[in-house]
Amino acid sequence: MEKKELVARLLAAKEASGKTYDEIAEPLGYCNVYVGQLFRAQAQLKENAVSKLAELVPGLNDELLGEMRKCPMRSYDPSIIQEPNIYRMTEVCLHYGDSIKAVMNEIFGDGIMSAIDFKLTVHKVVGDKGEDRMVVTMNGKFLPHIEQSK
Repeated sequence: MEKKELVARLLAAKEASGKTYDEIAEPLGYCNVYVGQLFRAQAQLKENAVSKLAELVPGLNDELLGEMRKCPMRSYDPSIIQEPNIYRMTEVCLHYGDSIKAVMNEIFGDGIMSAIDFKLTVHKVVGDKGEDRMVVTMNGKFLPHIEQSK
């Protein structure tokens, strides 16, 4: 099945369930953005979650669940950067990136944050003026660069 068709069918099943990403994530013990990745064929559904996910989202038939169990081809559509919310997240990384790296290096030393051993969540909070605010938490394992020796 082509990825575009698969994602359309997965998202249709989610929509038909009437559940939010949080409502699906909570009983599975997953981060809400990880569930978003599952429904976009960007993460692999592990065997221990298949029956629970099928119960939560009845429109996921055996064919779709089987596709979700396959190793995904993680990719993105380059035109997605034009979507304002995604562009803004990119802008945040570009604008704050040097400072994030400087603080990270000061705390951890020379290395990077893993995007594999990684958790990402989005939550809504109320600000001190009563306004809606968005909290994005990126939680990745620190990977130190190594000295390459024989």
